[in-house]
Amino acid sequence: MLSHSENYITDVEQLELALSEPSDSTVRALAGLPGDILVLGCGGKMGPTLARMAKRASDAAGISRRVTAVSRFSFANLPQRLKSWGIETISGDLLDPNFLQKLPDAPNVVYMAGMKFGSTGQESLTWAMNSFLPGLVANRFRNSRIAAFSTGNVYGLTPVSRGGSRETDELHPVGEYAMSCLGRERIFEHFSTVAGVKTSILRLNYSTELRYGVLVDIAQRVHAGQAVALSMGYLNSIWQADANAMSLQALLHAASPSFVVNIAGPETLSVRHVAEQFALRFNKKVQFDGTESHDALLSNAQKAFALFGKPRVSAEKMLDLIANWVERGGATLSKPTHFENRAGKF
Repeated sequence: MLSHSENYITDVEQLELALSEPSDSTVRALAGLPGDILVLGCGGKMGPTLARMAKRASDAAGISRRVTAVSRFSFANLPQRLKSWGIETISGDLLDPNFLQKLPDAPNVVYMAGMKFGSTGQESLTWAMNSFLPGLVANRFRNSRIAAFSTGNVYGLTPVSRGGSRETDELHPVGEYAMSCLGRERIFEHFSTVAGVKTSILRLNYSTELRYGVLVDIAQRVHAGQAVALSMGYLNSIWQADANAMSLQALLHAASPSFVVNIAGPETLSVRHVAEQFALRFNKKVQFDGTESHDALLSNAQKAFALFGKPRVSAEKMLDLIANWVERGGATLSKPTHFENRAGKF
């Protein structure tokens, strides 16, 4: 894993190695987890390194386990990369019932399929992916443990002074994307309650690496001399490897009724402060647009820390790594998070 003396990551290969490095607690968890792992919707931003971490943790634990990645794989070279890491791949559309039915049985399923960006204007597909597909998956894999990714957006905006939404808080999703994500949760909860499907619901907020994430968005704006929006003035951020590690450990906690946990960084970060810190690292001036509101999309992840341990990479370390990467022109996924959007339109 990244050491405290390591101030930069040289290339994508080293980055993906770091993002898939399992924590000791993840190795222990997968040592006690019986059976193979199927990762549905594995072609996104987190899926490849999560699947690779599952394989690396299993190998480190001395467990012989198949890890299979399922996706439409819009990036043509991704299946080969996954195979080079010892991960099996299956290409297809999860919304196709015939394809879904032919997938291999697996005692453990990580559900990562979903739609966020482009959801405005494609509301029907968003609801199909985020709320209809979970029912198909829960029915197909009703004998499996399922760790299902959700989002902190289901909470809606919360006063900054509260220190983030907790798992027991009422949910007030804003916009169709967040509402469809609550639909995803409710469908999994239904099958967990009436059919006994053991489920963990993972409310993530926000995962960050060097090619993508809220902190990368801010860094790029500061580096380019563009104004940083303060409409969403506060945020949580967690290094993707730490989010992967907690998500895999959550398979052991899958239960009926559903187990729910927030996965987020420990700090409430100020967008203004983060931008100023990047400006110092870049030796540039920073411009701001607007002013902070008293509320934001924030999650309290103390439950996750008690169960899985605290993140290994601090916010300060993420700022160092991202600043170096951006300044050197490192590759990005060219997918802005639109974190500043308060209306829930993506």
